[in-house]
Parts: sequence; C-alpha cells; structure tokens
Amino acid sequence: MKFTALVFIVFVVGVMVSPVSIRATEVKLSGGEADVTCDAVQLSSCATPMLTGVPPSTECCGKLKEQQPCFCTYIKDPRYSQYVGSANAKKTLATCGVPYPTC
Repeated sequence: MKFTALVFIVFVVGVMVSPVSIRATEVKLSGGEADVTCDAVQLSSCATPMLTGVPPSTECCGKLKEQQPCFCTYIKDPRYSQYVGSANAKKTLATCGVPYPTC
C-alpha cells in the first residue's frame, strides 16, 4: 500500500508541475470542431482507479470522455505514458466505455 501511495503522490506532483497545457482538436460527428484543452490535472479524479484498479467514479468517467482527444499526447509524453498505458488505466477506460486509442 505504501508503494501505491508513493506512485500516486509522484503522479499528482508530476501533473501539477507540468508547465504547459496542450491544445488538441476534437472532431464531432456532426462535422464541427470543438477545442479541448489537454490538461492532465483534470484527470486527477482518475488517479486512484488508474493506479489501483478500483472502479472509477462518474466524475472520472466524464473527465476521461472529455480528455479523450488528448490520450495520444499523454501516451507519447514520458511523464504520463507509464500511467496511461498501465493495465489499470486500460481497465478504467473500458469501465467508462472509452476506447483505448491507437496512436
């Protein structure tokens, strides 16, 4: 349990010290576009499910759906890739009905 707490703290600190938010474009099915700000801090409600495998909250699932256009950016970023690519992260995405991206 101490290791999980340590990993969680490192993740939260890493997210908070991230200096730049990244912009992405989400293409809607209607053909319009909406700007999404890629901000990993917004996924903080998902940290526990992604690290431990516990079921995600409704808030977490909403944030995952909102941040979905940003996943490839997070996967390619060494600060986040180990968390986003973990088995528990994939389980959390599946529980929320969000497909794991192919980048």
